[in-house]
Amino acid sequence: MEAEQGTDSYPDDTLTSLVCQEDDLKDGEMRAVEVGDAKVLLVRTQGQYTAVGSKCSHYGAALINGVLLGDRVRCPYHGACFNVKTGDIEDYPGLDSLPCYKVTVKNGQVFVTIDKKSMMQTKRVKEMCSATPDIKHTVVLIGGGPASLICAETLRQNDYKGCIIMITKDSLPPFDKPKLSKAMDVDSSMILLRPCDFFREFGIDLWTQKEVVSVNTVDHEVKLCDGSLQHYDQLVIATGCRARPLSCPGWDLGGVKLLQSYEDAKDIHTLSMGRKAVVVGTSFIGIEAASYLSDKAASVAVVGTSAYPFQRSLGPEIGQMTMQMLEERGVKFYMKSGGVTEIRGHNGEVKEVVLKDGHVLEADVVISGIGAIPNSDFLHGSGVETDSTKAVVVNKSMMTNVPDVFSAGDVTAFPLAIRRDQMVSIGHWQMAHAHGRVAALSMLKKTAEIKSVPFFWTVLLGKSIRYTGYNEGYTEIIFKGTVEERKFLAFYIKDDVVVAAASLMFDPAVGRLAEMMALGQRITKAQVLAEDLGWLQM
Repeated sequence: MEAEQGTDSYPDDTLTSLVCQEDDLKDGEMRAVEVGDAKVLLVRTQGQYTAVGSKCSHYGAALINGVLLGDRVRCPYHGACFNVKTGDIEDYPGLDSLPCYKVTVKNGQVFVTIDKKSMMQTKRVKEMCSATPDIKHTVVLIGGGPASLICAETLRQNDYKGCIIMITKDSLPPFDKPKLSKAMDVDSSMILLRPCDFFREFGIDLWTQKEVVSVNTVDHEVKLCDGSLQHYDQLVIATGCRARPLSCPGWDLGGVKLLQSYEDAKDIHTLSMGRKAVVVGTSFIGIEAASYLSDKAASVAVVGTSAYPFQRSLGPEIGQMTMQMLEERGVKFYMKSGGVTEIRGHNGEVKEVVLKDGHVLEADVVISGIGAIPNSDFLHGSGVETDSTKAVVVNKSMMTNVPDVFSAGDVTAFPLAIRRDQMVSIGHWQMAHAHGRVAALSMLKKTAEIKSVPFFWTVLLGKSIRYTGYNEGYTEIIFKGTVEERKFLAFYIKDDVVVAAASLMFDPAVGRLAEMMALGQRITKAQVLAEDLGWLQM
């Protein structure tokens, strides 16, 4: 029902609709409403109505199905958080904020007003400045992932007008890397996080297909592979990790692939069509690749050293379930195999994979998914501290031990707030975004600390497993629902407290748990064991 147009309250270029009665919603409740063609999320908190865009800016999930706690709503799919009063994105993944709409309460009725010109906009780019030519201060970002991009955008959102240079080995501008193992044949234009003209508009110098080979922290210079030097005033190391290569004889044969770049994904797709594929390793990337290829390759075999995939990260029950799901699609598993002893080829191309347990698998393409190595070798001699795994050590503000050098994303070891600042390395897409924001604010001398709760998802055969928290050292898993029916919520317990959770077909439970952890709430084993899960407010 639309209100009158053309009054002082409602100008001609806006559209206003009556969306509900004032007492229809209680505090902490949301409702999806429509104003013209626009879909709006109406929220009531602390007696006040606000209205924002209804779709998550990451992949467009309906936020009405998410979790509202306090002043923010969390996306049920991948955990992005938005302030319901400002629309601003407060946790990730995703880049953009939500549009915000005017709400008027009059005579017990609630009206929402939308500008007609922006009616179909589902996301909002925060206001950003650009570079000012006479400011010589330079920030260099090494790496082209979400940590670098969010860092650059946060600097511009906070009125930094100096020079920003982003250096990446990739051929593409920053892109949606998690999609590579889930949709290998995707067109590059469909996975760019920002169009190329975005970088020009906001004065971010993007150098693709360039590699930094060393850092001189005394002279504030980075050296590139072509021998050139680039000065920096502040430096951000956001180089991520690289796939660990196989070390057996034959690892360098044609058809043996690592999945790191857009070109790698395309090659694996092309090489595997109608041919025999072998995936070595049961990492998330390996299993997602097997899932993707299950209806494209002539055959898919997975080689693992544990009893089940994901056994260490998610536990044997969920691992066994994922294995059964893929077996139903014809994927063959060679688990507890001891790994690969040799890859044999003919005329330089792979033909067979020999396992330690004696199995010999025919192969036209081999994909390695046996873990990752932090890209920090170029820091040798720089004085920047790395740990025993080669991860760059940072504090809560993403500062390294060297002045003016920061680090963010998968390459780091950082203090995890929900584990009493235990130093961890977490290769989550969402966490890399959060690191980039904190690094930028720290560079600007604004108080900022990394407090995000890890949130992760994997997609297998169209089904999404969601995960939040950090379960290293857990001693018990308590299930609600059943893994056998492929509808469950798993709580990981350590010292009688929930430290992580995973789910399938149980939304938005993991999102709610993530938000409770973010607020510092302690969830006990006793709560989980209770018949009544009312505290989860599902």
